[in-house]
Amino acid sequence: MEIFDCVSAVARPIHDFGDEFMSDDTTAAIGLRAGFAPGRGFYCRGRFGVLGEAPASVVQAVQGFLGPDLVTVGWRAGRPVMPAEEAAARYAQAVRAWGRANIPAHADVEHFNRLAQRLIDAADADGLPLFAGWRAQPVPGDDPVGAAMQRIHVLREHRGACHLAAVRMSGLSAREAMVVNLGVEQAAHYGWREPRPVAPASASRRQRAERLTDELQAPLYATLTARQRTEFAEQVTALTGTPAT
Repeated sequence: MEIFDCVSAVARPIHDFGDEFMSDDTTAAIGLRAGFAPGRGFYCRGRFGVLGEAPASVVQAVQGFLGPDLVTVGWRAGRPVMPAEEAAARYAQAVRAWGRANIPAHADVEHFNRLAQRLIDAADADGLPLFAGWRAQPVPGDDPVGAAMQRIHVLREHRGACHLAAVRMSGLSAREAMVVNLGVEQAAHYGWREPRPVAPASASRRQRAERLTDELQAPLYATLTARQRTEFAEQVTALTGTPAT
């Protein structure tokens, strides 16, 4: 498989599988048991806790795509519950628990883990602090299925960080990108206050941003052979339950 074919094949399944974890009621329940109130506290404090005790404005700048009000409220709500580092570790536990419950039993997680870790190790994290923080989170060696889900999450954070950079390089704001991608109503759901429709030219800028995102990820996949890229795409399909195309 060629490099860009592999990047394209795995991008959506990895993104969507991570979205399923983040929006699942069982994930929210883990946060409730840890002491977080209903809402975005566990999500914000857990996912962005790898950044340390940063001001909410810094968290907003790093993650980009969620609206400032959502991030500020969630980050501050989670602060009294536990330190950022502890919240990130608790969120990583939730990632692994969700993987154990949702990754199909037939998936070859050992092979996936070998290839995924090779990609993660090959990544240049300069300018990608959220990815760097998640890459630094310990991965237990005695939980291969949970470890596979954690690596999916790390790879998702890599593409997300690359995409934020690509969006800005393409002349879009994060808010505009969310409106182009999801529409006004969904952009509001993700925390953007009174988002407005964007100019038609923004659609072509978003397409450019997608191409740039693929280009920023290409060096990772260049570290795999053509055969390994095919195998990795197959493993992502198996792990995420994505229908083969």
